[in-house]
Amino acid sequence: MTDNLFASPLFGVGVTLLAYALAQHLYRRTRRIFFNPVAVSIAGIIALLLLFDIPFDDYAVGGQYILFLLGPSVVALGVPLYTRRKEILARKAPILIGVFAGAIASIVSASGLAWLLGGSREVVLSLAPKSVTTPIAISIVEKIGGIAPLTAGLVVLTGCIGAICGPEFCRLVGIRGHAATGLAVGTAAHGIGTARMLEVDRLGGALAGLAIGLNGLMTAFVLPLLFVLFQ
Repeated sequence: MTDNLFASPLFGVGVTLLAYALAQHLYRRTRRIFFNPVAVSIAGIIALLLLFDIPFDDYAVGGQYILFLLGPSVVALGVPLYTRRKEILARKAPILIGVFAGAIASIVSASGLAWLLGGSREVVLSLAPKSVTTPIAISIVEKIGGIAPLTAGLVVLTGCIGAICGPEFCRLVGIRGHAATGLAVGTAAHGIGTARMLEVDRLGGALAGLAIGLNGLMTAFVLPLLFVLFQ
């Protein structure tokens, strides 16, 4: 009976929604950036699976339905983008240059550090698209020979770190404008970072949503070329 319950799609969906609702409540009550709802939800679900010795495959039966909604949720970011389109078009050149520079910096810094530390070829390739939204990152890694599950975990970790400390880090290094901060956080921390920027500023959130698409597009073209060049 219990095994059938854990293997049911309702278990994965229910646990995910409940974990996020509780994490969101905790964040609203405390307003502490370290209680980021996504990070807390992930930690809570992992703890639950370990505590009750529930196989991840059983949870994933329902979790895949939540994963399916990732695509539509990214598309929904086009709403704030459309409402601020005039302000965004006025900054089109700096936006394109900034996202391209961020995409290259992300690839080189992550893969370069892994290579300097003696990481295997598969690990180096898996780190390269860590700042791209999950579906695009996994598709890229499968083409160049990385480890897709490792990439998926790194993408989520990158997003959580960017959401927790991205805006604060930008202020620390002297970036005060919400537009520049949103572009930086969206480029580096994709959807999770964008959700944080939408709480900070609507224009910053719109630019962060734009940066997700541009960074994904640029990385999808640039990374395979770099792979061929350095292979």
